[in-house]
Amino acid sequence: MIDPSPAPAGAADVADAFRRLVDNVELVIAGNTDAVETAAVCLLADGNLLLEGVPGVGKTTLARALARSIGGEFSRIQSTPDLLPSDLTGISVYDQQHGEFRFVPGPVFANVVLVDEINRTTPRTQSALLEPMEERQVTVEGTTYPLPAPYVVIATENPIEQHGTYPLPEGQLDRFAMTVFVGYPDGSMSRDIVRRQLRRHPMHDLRPVLSPDQVLRAQRAVRTVHVDDTIVDYVVALVTATRQAPEVALGASPRSTVVLTRCAQAQAAARGRDHVLPDDVKALAPSVLSHRVVPRQARAGAEIGRRVVGRALDEVPVPLHVDASPGRG
Repeated sequence: MIDPSPAPAGAADVADAFRRLVDNVELVIAGNTDAVETAAVCLLADGNLLLEGVPGVGKTTLARALARSIGGEFSRIQSTPDLLPSDLTGISVYDQQHGEFRFVPGPVFANVVLVDEINRTTPRTQSALLEPMEERQVTVEGTTYPLPAPYVVIATENPIEQHGTYPLPEGQLDRFAMTVFVGYPDGSMSRDIVRRQLRRHPMHDLRPVLSPDQVLRAQRAVRTVHVDDTIVDYVVALVTATRQAPEVALGASPRSTVVLTRCAQAQAAARGRDHVLPDDVKALAPSVLSHRVVPRQARAGAEIGRRVVGRALDEVPVPLHVDASPGRG
C-alpha cells in the first residue's frame, strides 16, 4: 500500500522513498542489489534508464517492478524490425462522425515506458524516442503534445553481438542518463529465484509504494542538494579525460556533465545527505559515462567505455576539501 504521508521534501524523505522503492523491487529481483539501487537513483534523478545484459537475466522484470512500484500509467513496447515510428508516437485518424482528424496517442504516452529489446528495431524507429526522452513531448504532423509527468523511458538492450540487433546511435545513447548491467545471479540466488516462482510469480503481488506525485516531489528535492564548485570541477575533469583517451573516437558529451552531477545529487539524497561528496560521483561515473564513449573500432564493445572511465577515475585527482555547508552557491 502507498504510504499516505506527505511527499518527499528533503534529503531524509528522499532517502526513505529510495529505500522503500529498492526494498519493493527486491521482492521480485534477487541477487542484483547494485543494479536495483542504481536504477532507483536514475529514477530519482529524472533520467532515462538503459538496462543491458544477455536475455533471461531479469532486465524486463526489473523495469516492470520499478514501474509497478511507483504507480502511474505504464506501457510496454516490444521492439521488432518492422516497428514504425508512428507505432510509438501515435497517429492522426479521420473521425467520420465529427468530420475531422483526431490524434490517437501511442504507447509513449505513459508515466513509465518500457521499450523491450530496443536494439532489435531499426534506427529510424529508435529515433522516434529522441524527442520524448529529452523534451518530454511528442510532435506529430506539426502539433506538439506534452507527455505525462513524471516521465521515464526504461529500455532493455541485448549485446550487439547477438543476431538481429541494431547498435544504438550516439545521439540515442546520450539520452539515457545511466546504463545498468544486469548480470547472472550466483548459485544460491538462482535457487532462490526458482523457489520464488514455483507457484506464482511475485510480480503479480507487487504493489506501489510511491505515487507519481511523490516521485515528482522527490525529483524536485534532489535538485536542492548542494553541489560545491570543487565537485563540479571534478565532474568536468572526468568527462574531459574520456575525450583524451587514444582508443576513443568520441568522449562523453557536454550533456553528461549535467547528468552526472544530477545523478550524484540523487545518490547523495538517497543516502540521506543534503550535499554531494566525491564518492557519489565516483560511484556513478561508470554507469553515466561508459555508454557515451565511442571507441575508434566500431564493434569494440562496451568494455572500452568502462575501461576509459575507470582509467579517468584513477588518474583525475579527487577533491580533498569539499564545502558541505547548507548555503547554496
